[in-house]
Amino acid sequence: MTKSSPKKRDILDVTTKQPERPSVNPDAGRLFLDQFLNAQKADEVAAEKVEDATASNAPLPESPEALEEAIVANLREIYDPEIPVNIYDMGLIYAVDVTDSFDVIVRMTLTTPNCPVAESMPGDVEQKVKGVHGVRHVEVQLVWDPPWDMSLMSDEARLELGLL
Repeated sequence: MTKSSPKKRDILDVTTKQPERPSVNPDAGRLFLDQFLNAQKADEVAAEKVEDATASNAPLPESPEALEEAIVANLREIYDPEIPVNIYDMGLIYAVDVTDSFDVIVRMTLTTPNCPVAESMPGDVEQKVKGVHGVRHVEVQLVWDPPWDMSLMSDEARLELGLL
């Protein structure tokens, strides 16, 4: 009588049961998605109503000149990251042109073409100008001619930097 040896099992023969994947009833999923999208749309409509109410309460600028003054005030809130003077008094803003339809073109420069904020500063200027109530469209033109020099700085900027 021979003893039978236990049969060796091959690892590949072992079948493992895959976990069951949760299933979602398509109708229930569609209902959830519809509710979510409707809530999103309701939030957007409510936000638009708030913006419209805010916009309608604030008076439009009396003239392009009045709008230009408000724009300059906003531009004076942007500071050069390396110099503690705002970009308007630094002389980096060459022109703020406002049309009769309240479209705005800003011509600006930087202290050097290699300025570390060369990519972000025009975008910052555009956002500040767009933030002025009454502005319809903004175009920021980054120009290098004439090149910036210290003579373009305002007296306030020179005083702040101890140059007067």
